[in-house]
Parts: sequence; structure tokens; C-alpha cells
Amino acid sequence: MTVLVTGAAGFIGFHISRRLLNDGIPVIGYDNINDYYDVNLKKARLNELKKISKINNTKFSLIKNDLENNEALNMAFQGKLLNGDNLNIGIPKKVIHLAAQAGVRYSIENPNAYIQSNIVGFGNILENSRKHRIEHLVYASSSSVYGGNTNVPFSEKHCVDHPVSLYAATKKSNELMAHSYSHLYKIPMTGLRFFTVYGPFGRPDMALFIFTKAILENKPINLFNNGNMIRDFTYIDDIVESVIRVLKKPPKSTIGFDTKNPDPSKSWAPYNVFNIGNSSPTPLLEYVQAIEKSLNKISQRKLLPMQPGDVEQTASDCKSLEKWINFQPKTSIQDGVDNFTKWYVDFYNCSQINIS
Repeated sequence: MTVLVTGAAGFIGFHISRRLLNDGIPVIGYDNINDYYDVNLKKARLNELKKISKINNTKFSLIKNDLENNEALNMAFQGKLLNGDNLNIGIPKKVIHLAAQAGVRYSIENPNAYIQSNIVGFGNILENSRKHRIEHLVYASSSSVYGGNTNVPFSEKHCVDHPVSLYAATKKSNELMAHSYSHLYKIPMTGLRFFTVYGPFGRPDMALFIFTKAILENKPINLFNNGNMIRDFTYIDDIVESVIRVLKKPPKSTIGFDTKNPDPSKSWAPYNVFNIGNSSPTPLLEYVQAIEKSLNKISQRKLLPMQPGDVEQTASDCKSLEKWINFQPKTSIQDGVDNFTKWYVDFYNCSQINIS
């Protein structure tokens, strides 16, 4: 079973691809390796995937291109390069779509990047899933779809009609687009609303990376809303285990779906949408304390007002997902932070790392 993973050079895409390769499953990676953040980190992830592929004798191929390039994407769905060369890796029948223009705050500065990648690109993913009769499309949504909702913990049954950033709006659009394709063409599709994922090889624009770097460099950390934020921090290994289990269990139509009183968490189509989080919201200041403990170093703090597009609190109700896949996240905040800081210190101080 070959799996197509878009965003394979990204944080979550890398970890999921690594798990698939370790499980003996061939992976076709698709990524444009853009410079939204340090390209060298993305290259290091890809080098790690190539190394694991070689050790396990499990095939991995990367296609470097944009989601907006429908011709290149169409060939990837056939297990081929844009020039028609066969990758000799198999034709993917399942897709994990993680590629997107990330970042809530950046969407305010550069909205067109989100329209092209997250809307046009996702449309190409759906059309190719239809054309090539994909058996299951698992795609990344986001906890940001809950927007202005302050009724926590967030449930899939809640309204998601009030996004507070363009990024959130594109992710809700993805859910609506996926549902329409699932309904029209009976393609099993599962959307996953990720809640603040963290861990080794994490993104440099995320709080854990920013705070760790600043503390080690004796620089102040910026705490927005004066630090009065709560996030449902979710460790990457728990995310990976959940996604792999979801991939193995395509959704089916809900029997007896009530169209007069529709439940947003269910559908008559073979379609699911799940929260995927830790279900244990943590105040930001406690998160900072965990980093300080891990580094054995106290931070310098700069208190700032709330930023546009941000929300004060996220908290996930993941009972539906846990029931579906029979799995609950189990990594504590301190253990997860310790794993990240150990990786960070090793990675940025180890001359043997090859990122060429």
C-alpha cells in the first residue's frame, strides 16, 4: 500500500512519513519546500526520511512542486514524475494531505499565499482524489476553525461559522469542499482539526521553538495577551499514532442521518471530521515553566497585548476520535517538552548533521 503524503518536508508530514516507512509502507512525498521558515530544517527532515528508507528498504520518493500545479499533482497520484517517469514505488490509493500555507498571523500579512495553496491547491487534491478513485483521503484541518467560539472544550458539534483569521477560513472551506466531494463521488474523507502540535523537528514559528531559542540565547520571550493564553498542546507522537489509525479506518455514511436536524459532526456521506488534540488544555505560563525546567534556565519575559487573529483559549473534546480509533494521547507536557529541548540542543550543536 503506497501512501501519498503532501507536506512531507513539513513538521507533521515528516513524522507521519517516518512512521509509515518504519512500518514498511512506501511513501510518495509531495512538497514545494518553500522558505516560509528555514529550508535547511526541511532538508534535514528529508535526509532523515531517505536514511530510514534505506535502512528499512522501504521506498521513499519526493516530488518537489506546488499544490497549485495540477499537472504535477496529477502525475504524483499516478506514482509518476511530471515528465512521466515512473517512480517504481506503486500507485497511491490512500492520501494524507498536510501541505498548506501555515501560520495564523502570517495570513494577515500575505493572504494570497493562503488562497492559492489552501483553496486552489486543496481543490486540486480533491479533483485528483476523484479522478484516481482514492480509497481514503485524510486531510489537515485546524482547531482555528472554532474562531470566536468561547464554549470550551471545542466539540465537532459546535458551530464553526465565525473564523477570526483567513487561515481559519481556508481550513473551514477545506472541510466544506471535502464534504461536497465525498457526497458527490462517495470518496471516504476524514478531516482532522489539529490542536497546537509540538515536538522534535518542530516549526520555528511555533511557541516552543521560539521560546527555547530565546531562553538559550538569553533573550526575552514575547507573551501575548500578557501571557493569559491557554492551549491544548499535543505531542507529535500522539498525533502520528492517531493519524495512522484514522488512515486505516475510512468513514462510512451515518445510518439514519437526520437531515431536518443535521449534526455537524456526522454526515450521510462517507465523511468524518474529528478534533485531534490532547484534551488537556495548559496555561501558557505553565508551558513556559516546563521549558524553563527542561533547560534549567529562567526566561526573561516581555508582556504584550493580544495579536490580531489570535484567540485566548483552545481546548479539544476528542471523545469522538478516541472512540473511533480506540486511542488516547498519553504524553505529558513535561515529557514532550523535554524531548523537544533535547532534540533542539543536539540538532543545533551537532556538526555531524547533514542538511545539504
